[in-house]
Formats: sequence, C-alpha cells, structure tokens
Amino acid sequence: MIFESHAHYDDKKFDKDRDLLIQNLLSGKICTIINVGASIRSTKKSIALAEKYEHVYVAAGVHPSEVSELNGRTFDWLRKQTKHEKVVAVGEIGLDYYWDKEPEVQNKQRGWFKQQLELAKECRLPVIIHSRDAAEDTMKVMKEVHAEEIPGVVHCYSYSPELAVEFVRMGYYIGVGGVVTFKNAKKLKETVARIPLEKILLETDTPYMAPEPHRGKRNHSGYLTFVAEKIAEIKEISVEEVEEVTKKNAESLFRVS
Repeated sequence: MIFESHAHYDDKKFDKDRDLLIQNLLSGKICTIINVGASIRSTKKSIALAEKYEHVYVAAGVHPSEVSELNGRTFDWLRKQTKHEKVVAVGEIGLDYYWDKEPEVQNKQRGWFKQQLELAKECRLPVIIHSRDAAEDTMKVMKEVHAEEIPGVVHCYSYSPELAVEFVRMGYYIGVGGVVTFKNAKKLKETVARIPLEKILLETDTPYMAPEPHRGKRNHSGYLTFVAEKIAEIKEISVEEVEEVTKKNAESLFRVS
C-alpha cells in the first residue's frame, strides 16, 4: 500500500471525475491521502473532502504565492481549522521566489512563513514546506523559529543533496515525487541516493508533476508506483520496501494509520 503525502484533489482539474477517482484510488493501492491547502479557499475545500472520505486528511495552510489573502481575520480562521479532527498538518507554507521577485513581496512571504511555522508549533502539528528558488531564506526563517522543534517535510524537493542532508539533520523528511523519474533530474536522484529511505515521503503534488511515462498529463496518486520504482532502482532495493518504509514514515509524521 502507498501513502500519498501531498495531493490537491480540490483543484478544478478534478471537477469532472473527483469522486470516482478518489474512490478508485482508495479501493486500490492508495491507503491514505493528505490533501494540502494552498489558500483559504482550497483549505476549506480540502476539509470538505476529508469529511467525505475516511482516509483523506488535510494540511491547512496558505502557499507563499497566496499570502496576500492573509490578515488578522483569515489567520484566526486558519488557526481554528487546526483543531479540526481531520487536519493533521500546517501547509503548504514557505517561500517561492520563482514568480515573486519584488523585495516587498518576498518580505511578506517570509513574515507569513514565520507566523505559520509558529502556528504549527503552537498547535503541535507538523508542517509541509514549499521552497522554490529560496533555499537560503527558507533555512534562515526555519532557524529563527527553531524549526528543528517542529516536525515536517520539505515538499517537492529541488535543491542540492548537501542541503537535503542538513534538512534531515533538523529532523525533516524529504518529499519525492514524479520529478525523480525525469531524465534531467540529476540532483534529486543524487539526493535520493544520499539520504536514508527512512527520511523520504512519496508525493505527487497532483494534478501537477506527473512522472514518466505520463509527464505532461494530469497527475494522480495512482502514478506513485512509478516514483516508488525509481527510488527502488536508485537505492537498489525492492519496490515493496520503498512502499512499506515510506508509508511508515508518513504515518509517523502525520500521526495517522
């Protein structure tokens, strides 16, 4: 069985077949799905999904590119959602400088990243961290709030193997998805080879980042078999071991089984 640690089934790309797809996935190889909030609206929709399906859980949070919607009122709402029985993490939160180059916007991202990390610490929940083109500042903010005291995962990891080792030393898991199957994903393959399997989570980031041989298509959790196969190849172990260990990792982090 496979634990899907990062999905976005609230996305409009699933409007035509969402229920049928989720039902089929959960009756097949997928045992658990974490549907991850990226905004106030998507967190609301994720909670509704989790209330509908026993094995769907929620990360409640606001993506760095959406922090303009955060203020005192919306942050209070977010804090209240962390008490929901199906909310098992704060996320996805972090920094994304790929699209947002303006210093003022980046400063706002850092401020809300810090506040959402502190919310996770307050609520004793793990975090799902998004970091793109912002490695140095991500680590800086995490150290400012002593993020080693907050369990979590660095989602859709895209930095060097050396930095991954540093995240692992802080107690963090590394999220690995379809990119590991791409021919040009040298750094991620090196990262997978270097860090322990016990610190890896399987994820899709669905509907994005579908693995080979489905690259460019709408992604879904069923494609995690291709990710597990590539990790098994890199580490020279069985696919079954990859699936079993990463499942235990996710169950431990999110405290669900």
